[in-house]
Amino acid sequence: MKKFVIFTALSLSLLVCSGIQKESLDVKIQRVENGLISPVIIKGQPEKMSLSDRMDHYNVPGVSIAIINDYKIEWAKGYGLKEAKGTEPVTPSTRFQAASISKPVAATASLHFVESGLLDLDENVNDKLVSWKVPENKYTKDKKVTLRRLLSHSAGLTVHGFGGYARGKDVPSLQQILDGEKPANSKPIRVDIVPGRVRYSGGGYTVMQQLLIDIQNKPFPEIMYEMVLSPLGMKDSTYEQPLPESLRGDTATGHSNKGGPIRGKWHTYPEMAAAGLWTTPSDLCRFVIELMLSRAGKSNKVLSQNMTNQMLTPIQSHDSAGLGIVLMGDKKDFSFSHGGSNAGFKCYLFAYPEKGEGAVIMTNGNRGSSLNPEIFRSLAAEYGWSDFRPKEKILAEVDPKVFDWYVGKYQFEKGTLSDQMMIVVTVTKKGKSLLLRAPIPEMPMEIYPESETEFFATTMDIQITFVMDKEGKVTEMVPNVRGQIEKGKKIK
Repeated sequence: MKKFVIFTALSLSLLVCSGIQKESLDVKIQRVENGLISPVIIKGQPEKMSLSDRMDHYNVPGVSIAIINDYKIEWAKGYGLKEAKGTEPVTPSTRFQAASISKPVAATASLHFVESGLLDLDENVNDKLVSWKVPENKYTKDKKVTLRRLLSHSAGLTVHGFGGYARGKDVPSLQQILDGEKPANSKPIRVDIVPGRVRYSGGGYTVMQQLLIDIQNKPFPEIMYEMVLSPLGMKDSTYEQPLPESLRGDTATGHSNKGGPIRGKWHTYPEMAAAGLWTTPSDLCRFVIELMLSRAGKSNKVLSQNMTNQMLTPIQSHDSAGLGIVLMGDKKDFSFSHGGSNAGFKCYLFAYPEKGEGAVIMTNGNRGSSLNPEIFRSLAAEYGWSDFRPKEKILAEVDPKVFDWYVGKYQFEKGTLSDQMMIVVTVTKKGKSLLLRAPIPEMPMEIYPESETEFFATTMDIQITFVMDKEGKVTEMVPNVRGQIEKGKKIK
């Protein structure tokens, strides 16, 4: 009887503890969901927003989130709908296009072949390419295109990214893409600067895709399944393009800036290594956890500790480019990350390998690129991360009459003389702030005074200066977005 009482008490204790942990996690998730933060906040006026409201604001129908804590997936959750005005909810197993997050996963496979001796990081890739060669020219005379340079975007190759192919459009072969031949919708992938300088190139990863196909004599999706996806248990992931009918059941539809489904629901990306991975945040977290553990010498399902450390080391001391991944910070705040942007899909992967923490967020809307940072700022506040902290501004006391000086229209000119595009921004008063309107996604935007002539927004990190002539008449509006400066003339 005594043993039974002890067992019962222990069982009840475990149940109570389990309930407390579950409640604690639920509360944590709720704080994240209701703690979204703008990139800029006003001192003394903290404002937190809900995920559902921000999804509506950005016309993003669906979001999927997975969180890593202590080298494990702590929680994963889907929000909203797979398709706007539909009925099917996003779940943790709903597939999204990973876009450029395809690159670090593909890079891992190529590094596996380096370890097996089939490839060398520093040999001329033309020595192993069979069905196509990188055209040699004056830029490659002394420095060659190598796998290390392909993975770190330093091979001097062109083509930043790819637009994909809407349903009903002809899809080119890989060789047609490499040479920019129809029906390819991108330019030829060529070396146009001396290899060595970092310049982002999806074209480089397309060359790497051809390299892996040539050394294995297998379709690229099969190579990726065997080398990475299967060993890491990424059961909801595939590089197959176009996506097979059998895998379309639990798949998100991509959406435009205005929130409507893109033509054919999603684009096809034959540039698989650069942009073709279909996956979930949980599967990408499995990939992240493996990199973390491999770096610490605690796992080698795909790469050894030594090779993982090479992947997670900048190729140049002053740069953030690793082998397929972006590297920032140091010591406990050392992080690796990568973003992804395909038509209708925006996503972001971030991790602290020393802490065993990180997250992956995937969205099925073009404006997810603005929503994702707000979610990451909420995660940073909840988990105590040093990154993704908002800027704090002090609101200046300005006579509202000053705002009358700035009311009016400002004309901005963009593009070359042969392809001119003019944008007119209208400025109106709104209480103790100004409201900017223009036919671009960031507008309307409310801006607040930091001084009589300097203004800031909270929805994006932008500084706006109004310029006056010697007579005190306003002549220009000068927006500064992270060092990128534009000038708009005030017009009648």
